[in-house]
Amino acid sequence: MTVLEAILVVIAGVWAGTINTVVGSGTLVTFPVLLAIGYSPVVANVSNTIGLVPGSVSGAIGYRRELRGQRDRLLRFGAMTFLGAITGAVLLLVLPASAFKGIVPFFIVIALVLIVLQPRLGGWIAQRRPHGAEHHVGLLLGIYATGVYGGYFGAAQGIILIAMLGVAVNDDLQRLNGLKNVLAGLANLVAGVIFIFVADVAWGPVVLIACGSIVGGQLGARYGRRLSPSALRIVIVAVGVFAIVRLLAF
Repeated sequence: MTVLEAILVVIAGVWAGTINTVVGSGTLVTFPVLLAIGYSPVVANVSNTIGLVPGSVSGAIGYRRELRGQRDRLLRFGAMTFLGAITGAVLLLVLPASAFKGIVPFFIVIALVLIVLQPRLGGWIAQRRPHGAEHHVGLLLGIYATGVYGGYFGAAQGIILIAMLGVAVNDDLQRLNGLKNVLAGLANLVAGVIFIFVADVAWGPVVLIACGSIVGGQLGARYGRRLSPSALRIVIVAVGVFAIVRLLAF
């Protein structure tokens, strides 16, 4: 890595940490940056997952007030996320690299669609929250599925989580966002621990992303509610389209 590339990775880490805390989908920033500086898709994904873990912790700490009183939810949903992340990480390691290259663009497309439609989710969510859905087995299976996705790739995992939680859990959206930050961070942590022992990791980018994402996590928690959601969506969509093009052309 050149000095310019290292600076770019740090900046991407700060931006990703901020986006992950406020919206989700920080992977759509750091992952294509690692591709652009020459890392293979699987190495970029593994290194990105590990590097974003400190940022997730930072963002969760920033939302600690919103997390008060949610211990039971954290334990229940965290257990499903833990199991799902193990499944997703194993799938990434056992499936051929060509499978990752072929599958991830579709994941990114779905993530971008969710990001574009996010402003309309609020009304849709409010009309469809069934009574007692917080303890429904369907929600637990959905949390498990997002854990699988988070362990495998994870872009827009946070947006998928907040959409599901908003439908099923009758609580303030900011409290659910704090819960989302912990669950998404847990998926990264579990997958990252597995990757450290069995995968090819680019440790230089890991350290740079980690440093940047820690700062970004605090920025997201402190100033994220003041940022324009429309501006964030535009940037994420632009970066996501770049990631798709880069993967298909790789």
